[in-house]
Amino acid sequence: MKKILIATENQGKMREIKALLANLNLEIVSPSMIGLHLEVVEDGQTYAENATRKAFAYAQASGLVALADDSGLEVDALDGAPGLYSARYAPTPNATDADRRKYLLMKLEGKPRPWTAHFCATVAISAPDRSVRLAAGECPGEIIPIERGQNGFGYDPIFIVSELGQTMAELSMDEKNRLSHRAKAIYHAIPILNEIFSSH
Repeated sequence: MKKILIATENQGKMREIKALLANLNLEIVSPSMIGLHLEVVEDGQTYAENATRKAFAYAQASGLVALADDSGLEVDALDGAPGLYSARYAPTPNATDADRRKYLLMKLEGKPRPWTAHFCATVAISAPDRSVRLAAGECPGEIIPIERGQNGFGYDPIFIVSELGQTMAELSMDEKNRLSHRAKAIYHAIPILNEIFSSH
C-alpha cells in the first residue's frame, strides 16, 4: 500500500485527517510512526508558507509524499487575531488549549457581540521529487463566552459553526469532517493526491 506522511504529532488533527483520507487506500503514517523527529520553524507570513515549509521538509527527510497543514482562528473584533499565532496564543510558555481559549475570551471582554470569526486552513502536499501543491478551506462562525461540547481540540468548544448553531466541539466527527476548514482544504487536496499517487 502506498504511504503518505502526515506532518503532525497533534493526535486530534491526525484523527481528523485519517478520517478524511480513509477512502484513498493509502497507509497514513505520522512522523513518530516512522521514527522521524523534525523541528520546522513556522515563521512564514501566511498559512500557505508555513504549510509549504513543513510539507517540503518532511517529504525531503522521509522520501515519502508528505501532507502538512497550517490553520488558524481569525476573530474580527481582534483584527484577525490570533490568526497565524493561534497555536501559540497565550502569554505563558507551555500553555494548554484551555489556557489559549481563556486568553482569547479575556481579550474579547467588553467588545460588542456577536464575535464573528472564521477558521482558515491551508494544506500543502509535497512529493520528494516535485513542487509543493496547495489547497485551502474556511469555516465561518462566531466565538461564544461559555465552552460547549466534548469533542475536538483547540478553540473548538468556543467556536459556533454558522451553518449548524453548534460549537465545533459539539459536532460528531462526520459533521466536523463535512464542515470544518480543514475538511474543506483536504477535500480540495484529494484530486492532487490522486494525481500524485497515480503517477508514483
